[in-house]
Amino acid sequence: MESDALETFYDRLADAIDEVGPERTPLFLSKLALLLAREIPDAGEKAHAAVDAALKNL
Repeated sequence: MESDALETFYDRLADAIDEVGPERTPLFLSKLALLLAREIPDAGEKAHAAVDAALKNL
């Protein structure tokens, strides 16, 4: 994803998180992660690596 597209996605994600509110944010993010993982060919290893990377960047 190009930088501009990534920025646009970030903005949309931030808006969606605001829209669902703090109580539903964890559920929303979990559902989003699963939907996005379904879009990645051979998602198993890539999805696990993405989780590890996200944990390291907290």
